Amino acid sequence: MRFTCKHIGLSIVIDEKLMDELCRLGSEHYPKEYGGLFVGRYVNNNKEVIIKQTVLPKKFKSSASSFERGVEGLRNILAGFLNESPSLIYVGEWHTHPDGRPIPSSTDSSALRTIAAHHQVSIENPLLLIIGVGIEVYEFEFYVLYQNEIHRYELEKKLIDQKVSS
Repeated sequence: MRFTCKHIGLSIVIDEKLMDELCRLGSEHYPKEYGGLFVGRYVNNNKEVIIKQTVLPKKFKSSASSFERGVEGLRNILAGFLNESPSLIYVGEWHTHPDGRPIPSSTDSSALRTIAAHHQVSIENPLLLIIGVGIEVYEFEFYVLYQNEIHRYELEKKLIDQKVSS
């Protein structure tokens, strides 16, 4: 799956199986929020991020309207990804909004700014995926913090070539 934010020239690539896994995880924790972080790599002069995996927290606090990811063990896990070939790095976060729309709350926006300003985070433009989870229904949106503003990505539509037989 490919998402683009055309007006700032950025894109995201994520495997559909990983997206399915995230929705499944969200359903398992419904009606509470749940989430984790993303690791991946940047290509094309940092204009495109390829999300390779999610890392789930060992500890977290959640309710129907909040999710707080713990940090226990994450430094070692992320160091392991950095040593892979090719290296993978932290690129952002994801979480669910049970029975809600996938729109960043003020808490989500503040969290992205905090992440970008953190001295141990090596990216200026963290990603955020929000999955609106209902009973057997999913809606998702990707966002990025770019120049201190939140921007939404759009799913690219594939063009299907149809052969017309005469």
